[in-house]
Amino acid sequence: MSSRPFVVHSRSLAEGQSGELLRFTRESVQWEWMSMSARRLNPGESYATTTNGEEAAFVVLGGKCGANWGQGDQSIGKRKNVFEGFPYCLYLPHGHAVQFKAETACEIAECRVPSTARLEPRLVAPQDVASSLRGGGNASRQIVDIIKPEFPADRLVVIEVYTPAGNWSSFPPHKHDVHNPPAEVDLDEIYYYRIDRPREGFALQRLYSPDKSQDFTVRAEDGDAVLVRSGFHPVVAGPGYNVYYLNFLAGTSRTLAVTEDPNHVWLKSTWKEVDPRLPLVK
Repeated sequence: MSSRPFVVHSRSLAEGQSGELLRFTRESVQWEWMSMSARRLNPGESYATTTNGEEAAFVVLGGKCGANWGQGDQSIGKRKNVFEGFPYCLYLPHGHAVQFKAETACEIAECRVPSTARLEPRLVAPQDVASSLRGGGNASRQIVDIIKPEFPADRLVVIEVYTPAGNWSSFPPHKHDVHNPPAEVDLDEIYYYRIDRPREGFALQRLYSPDKSQDFTVRAEDGDAVLVRSGFHPVVAGPGYNVYYLNFLAGTSRTLAVTEDPNHVWLKSTWKEVDPRLPLVK
C-alpha cells in the first residue's frame, strides 16, 4: 500500500460557472493506469478531444449534450444529476475523436488508460446498464454496471454505486492488488464521489493493508476522488447524506476477482433483508 496522497479534491466553481472540476494524470499521481477529469459545460459550450494511445470512458453525470464521435451528432444525457436516473456513457477506444456540445448545463466525467487496441466506439444508454442491489441491512447498496468485464473494451471497467445515508458500502472490505487469477486480480480503482447534500455531506473511506501496517481513513466530500492503489477499502456514508460514487477500474485483467477481509466475512450471514430505501435511482 502506498503512503502517497489518496484524495484528489474537486475545484470549487461558482453556480453557473463552467470549467474543469477535477483533473489528474496517471503521471501526476505516480500511478500506472488511470487519468481522470471532470468538467462542467454551459449551454453552447464545447469540449473536443482525441484518444491516441489511450481508451476513454465519458460518463454524463448530469444534463444534456450533443456528441459526435464520427457517427453524426447525437443528443445524449437525460438525468439532471447522478441521483435522478441512470447514465449515458460513451466508450472511445484508441485512435478516435469526439466533440461534446452542451444543450443544457452538463457535467461529464472522463477516465483514460493506455491502450492501442483496435476496437469500436460504443454508446451505453440508460436502458443498457444493469442495476442490482447488493449486501444487506446497513451494508445495502445499489450497483449500476455501465462497462462490465464482458464489454468489448481493453482495460476499463465502469460502475456507479449508490449508498443510502448511514450505510456501509464496498463491504465486507475487499481488495484487488495481487494478480493471482482466478482468485484475485490486480486492479487500480478510482472512487469519484457525489453527495446528495453537497455542502454538508461526506463519506468516510478506510484504506488498510492486510497486516494493518498501513491504515488510513479519509474524508471524501462532494466531487472528491479517492485513489485506491492497494489494500482493503470500505466506505460509509455520513448519516443523513446519500452517497454516490463512480468507480473506474483498470489493471492487469478486467475480471472483478477480489479477496474479502476474512475478519469480516461472517457479517454476510447476518444480513436478512436489503435496505427498503433502495433502489435510490430507477
